[in-house]
Amino acid sequence: MKHRIVVLGAGYAGAIAAGRLAKRLHPDDTEITVVNADTDFVERVRMHQVATGQDLKHRPLTDIYAGTGVDVRLARVTAVDADRRTVALTDDHGTDEITYDTLVYALGSTAADHVVPGVAEHAYDIAGRPSALRLRDRLAHLAAGGTVLVVGGGLTGLEAVTEIAEARPDLDVAIAARGGLGDWLNEKAQQHLRGVCNRLGITVHEHTDVARVQATGVVTRDGREIPAQVTVWTTGFAVHPIAAATTLAVADTGQIVVDDSMRSVSHPDVYAVGDAAVAEGPGGKPLRMSCASGIPMAWQAADAIAARLTGQTKFPKAPLRYFNQCISLGRRDGIIQYVTADDRAKPAFLSGKLAARYKEFVCTGAAWSIAHPIMYPVRRRRVTATRTAAVAAVS
Repeated sequence: MKHRIVVLGAGYAGAIAAGRLAKRLHPDDTEITVVNADTDFVERVRMHQVATGQDLKHRPLTDIYAGTGVDVRLARVTAVDADRRTVALTDDHGTDEITYDTLVYALGSTAADHVVPGVAEHAYDIAGRPSALRLRDRLAHLAAGGTVLVVGGGLTGLEAVTEIAEARPDLDVAIAARGGLGDWLNEKAQQHLRGVCNRLGITVHEHTDVARVQATGVVTRDGREIPAQVTVWTTGFAVHPIAAATTLAVADTGQIVVDDSMRSVSHPDVYAVGDAAVAEGPGGKPLRMSCASGIPMAWQAADAIAARLTGQTKFPKAPLRYFNQCISLGRRDGIIQYVTADDRAKPAFLSGKLAARYKEFVCTGAAWSIAHPIMYPVRRRRVTATRTAAVAAVS
């Protein structure tokens, strides 16, 4: 009987893990299924572009996996029973349940509201394609002189506010950051960022903690009101609650706790990658939720699974570290902040058009890697045991 591998989620991490497994394992011995709610692979790192009216290339999952042996199941995951090794699904035909021998959990994350009142009712986010399209429609109907406030001064907030300001110079665009503007960047990079915001006419509210969102704007902790017809919430990400409802060991964040091979510390037949997992990076710091973390986590999980199923005692170690932070500031400007392995800013950085091209190359390369999860010839190895024995072997 074939060893059943189920991958939940086809974002960067899940999509790459499935494709890499298909490249490493012989199809006569394995059955690989990707479960995803969207028919396409979605370039999440470009959702600020979608929100401002730009159209991205469609990447159907069936095309990506054509000829690989990976089956695509279009459905939404509603529950996981890690003890029975089952996954509950719902799709256009109703509810269903599938079983697995090895599970790769890659359901990712969504926008975090941090329990701030009014976010769900009045704010927009760009954590996924549906929400980005919702913001796109709202901005398209916003007349000249309209006010937009982006709440959150992290990478997503900076990219969103500059993209909106560049695409719609007729709007009054502002950003509210809890700390200083780009205060994790080196000093010269921060200066460049401020120059871009000035050039684009962005009003910057620093050291501003938003306590409540309302239809007409936000109210800060110190009682100030910042008016906005459109509030965009970009204060971070939260994982889907499915893992926390299982018997899997999870952190306070709801992320699955994994070892250095991305294997669940409580259930050896479960691997977790991307935003859904909490893994240790350089210096003992948890890897941050990002594409930069998710892709090498997917490499690591797929290679570890393939090695264990095929009887290998060693497997490649992915570079679970950071090299740079890539920030687009509209279509013609950007910042590439070089960082230490544990993600602290170095003195070196790139800016301007060169940085914009660099960021575009990184985004394009990340999307290309979905269909090319291994960039060198490999042999598909045979599983060395029956399904039952293989499950025991990975235990």
